[in-house]
Amino acid sequence: MVYLAYTIYEADYLVRQQSDFYQHLGVPLDADEKTIKSRFRRLAAIHHPDKVITGDNSAAGNYFQLLKTAQETLIDPTKRFAYERFGPEILTWQNCSSIRDYLMVGIQAMIPLYAGSIIFLVILGVLGYLQQGRFVRQSIPVAHRQARPPIVASLKTLRCSRLRTLQWRYFTILSLFILEYHSLTRPYPSPFLSKLINPILALTRHPALLPFQLLILARKVAFTVFIAASQLAPLFQSQELVSPSTSGVPSVDESRQLMLLEQLASTSEAEVSRLLALDMTPFLGDEAGLKELSGKMKDWLVTNTIRSDVEVRDAINRAFAARKNEEVL
Repeated sequence: MVYLAYTIYEADYLVRQQSDFYQHLGVPLDADEKTIKSRFRRLAAIHHPDKVITGDNSAAGNYFQLLKTAQETLIDPTKRFAYERFGPEILTWQNCSSIRDYLMVGIQAMIPLYAGSIIFLVILGVLGYLQQGRFVRQSIPVAHRQARPPIVASLKTLRCSRLRTLQWRYFTILSLFILEYHSLTRPYPSPFLSKLINPILALTRHPALLPFQLLILARKVAFTVFIAASQLAPLFQSQELVSPSTSGVPSVDESRQLMLLEQLASTSEAEVSRLLALDMTPFLGDEAGLKELSGKMKDWLVTNTIRSDVEVRDAINRAFAARKNEEVL
């Protein structure tokens, strides 16, 4: 949680450092054309390169050009709509003269981001890197578990849970996509931003956020949540793996482990059989040799078992000690 809070603060700090046209001109978000022009004339009288006596004239010229661009963008309803939703990138978009043109360019740039994210998650899931926190399981009624062997019941539970699961990662991306699509295509600011976020920020003297700034923060938060969930999920699931099942029926995680152990045992058995058959290759077709080898291996196993067994060794030592005592007497 501390990392998440720090990430949000860092992203918000970077957004505030970059500022926006409203803050540069010092006008509210609902300022009309008259207010914007009046404010620009006042700032131009102060920051025009010809009015600046001391300091770097080139820096003053750049700042004045920024104020002029801000004024030209905000007094044009089409550019103002596009700026509030896509940010200063719209200044580099060519051949855009209407709101529809800006929306088409912005959405075309947005779709590859989400499509690439979905494809990336699918690839990670296929490779097995998204197992932690993957499923949101629903409990199966006890009546459905009765009259079933424990392993079969657990496997049935696993299949049912997979059918009823909710892929939260895809849900998060879908929610982010809906928020962004809603913020970009509405002719008015999102109520979530204008009636909830900005009034709360106003209480802390934080500058009001524009839609594109909110989307920057939302993407950053979603990315941080992915990382935090991947790090925290093993801590919560480890408790489930350690605690035994009280109902006598293996849980879904235990069933997965049993299935993995069964697969590992089958693979190991097949590999041992293959290696044994490979070692027996020189004796193929030699019945006498195989019989002699089998007898010697049996004798070796018996002898090795006797020598390695602690109780057998103690019994033999006691027998030898008793015999020596009898000989002495």
